[in-house]
Amino acid sequence: MLLTISCTRPEGAAWAASDLGYLLHKNPSRRQTFEQSYGVAHVLYPEAGDDRCTAALLLEIDPVRLVRGGGAVRGKSKGTPEFSLGQYVNDRPYAASSLVSVAISTVFGTALHGRCKQRPELADTALPLRIELPAVPCVGGAEYAERVFAPLGWTVVATPLPLDPAFPDWGDSHYLRLELTGTLRLADALSHLYVLLPVLDGGKHYWLDTAEVDKLLRFGEGWLTTHPDREWITRRYLTRRHTLVRAALARLAELDDADPEELGAIEHDFDDEGAGIETTSSAPDLGREVSSTATEFAAASSPAGENSDAARQPASASGAARIGAGTVISAQATDLGLASGGTGDPVPATDPGAEASGAAEVGERGPSLAVLRRAAVHRALSEAGASRVLDLGCGQGALLLELVADRAFGEIVGIDVSMRELKIAARRLRRVPEWQSRRVTLRQGALTYTDAALRGYDAAVLMEVIEHVDVPRLKALEHAVFGAAAPGAVVVTTPNSEYNVRYDGLDAGAFRHSDHRFEWSRAEFADWVERVGGTYGYAVRFEPIGPEDAEVGASTQMAVFTKRDGKNGDEKGVA
Repeated sequence: MLLTISCTRPEGAAWAASDLGYLLHKNPSRRQTFEQSYGVAHVLYPEAGDDRCTAALLLEIDPVRLVRGGGAVRGKSKGTPEFSLGQYVNDRPYAASSLVSVAISTVFGTALHGRCKQRPELADTALPLRIELPAVPCVGGAEYAERVFAPLGWTVVATPLPLDPAFPDWGDSHYLRLELTGTLRLADALSHLYVLLPVLDGGKHYWLDTAEVDKLLRFGEGWLTTHPDREWITRRYLTRRHTLVRAALARLAELDDADPEELGAIEHDFDDEGAGIETTSSAPDLGREVSSTATEFAAASSPAGENSDAARQPASASGAARIGAGTVISAQATDLGLASGGTGDPVPATDPGAEASGAAEVGERGPSLAVLRRAAVHRALSEAGASRVLDLGCGQGALLLELVADRAFGEIVGIDVSMRELKIAARRLRRVPEWQSRRVTLRQGALTYTDAALRGYDAAVLMEVIEHVDVPRLKALEHAVFGAAAPGAVVVTTPNSEYNVRYDGLDAGAFRHSDHRFEWSRAEFADWVERVGGTYGYAVRFEPIGPEDAEVGASTQMAVFTKRDGKNGDEKGVA
């Protein structure tokens, strides 16, 4: 089985094509051999010049070793397509399959994860690449290869291979010669191959367990959630193991803030998720009953709104809970969908001026507003140089999951008022590696009460939270966050009410969510921001989130507060 990766240097580029060797962590001047459980993998370079370089991965697969070493698919009956993998005579030595994916992860693991100590800037550079595979099993034919690779930026040439060239009347086999060309990061190209080659094949040479879901989401990060055939890819990658497929689709829904039911994912009830969670303190109820039905998992992406009501109800002033070793659960008075990254934003109406004003074209699937919002908050925190961060109103923890993947954030505290939301956040955090989850603390508390434990942090986030607070209680929130906690920076996002006219089905004067106490125009938000910044000694800047309309602006507005050394002194940190 042969895989070749070619790189061509563009005119004027400061790097040589042979630098591909640095990215792959394999020296072009010599052939290297790597023992695998099923045979031997060789890496060699047929050409390695300044203008063009080709790396070849050659797998010598021993069918006998594959079967006797436990590498064949087990647990399959003779009636299943994968049964041939358990025989001594099969296509595995010649066809690209999950064996290639395993070889990519073991031989090119550093490149697959996007790391390169010698040339870190090149690892982040999109390179002109050409990938060739002489035999790829694909029962669906060339159309399926086009469907899975083309949306990722590849130009696909898939040529069916005849059953026997000597007998053309026999027709084509289900194998393709696959050629992919495109300008992508090498890590992205390898991740596409790692996931999609087994998808086209439809089988795997090893037993699947829950770890396979983690692999799919890890190597599908950044592209699988927006792929038009993500459900089909997920089912094929997990060889239609229904339990694993449902779990993977549910997690994809969380990442993209979609409704799990739309993807065919059914999550279990969370009523018993509180086992092992101990609340150490609580404060008096503020008089608003928390609705359990509003905190169901699917509510985060319900068409009716952005967030679950429960996460927004001020219920306790302070509290802490622990889930498992090293993970504490935090809760705050926040909204579920936006504070935790839900998609409850209405769908923009078709507007003749939408394209001219910069709005996304109807029908194109791009990142959701919730994804754009989290990315903007993440970027603002990074620009502020924050290491210790408060997520005030963390909800189900979508922002926590994004921040915990960034090593720059050494301590992350999520606060929410709803214990149910915190249980869901804790469950989601259990899926990440322990070295990540141990940096997250979850606390239960209401944002209108001061808490001495929240002082001294580098930054705090109020993502889609303030609009869920009654106007008379806003000053209490301002004092608790900007006065008492007084972090070095505060990032606030809230809906732009002017943009509501672009949402289909939203009546004039109506709010985007039933729990919103208000929605501000850009001028109203600016007035509030300037007043709060002046009162508590913060410099401020504004940033729109989402496609901007020439008349009404962007759907979400964000303000970044940066603490001054004194009320009229220099800024502390970077805005």
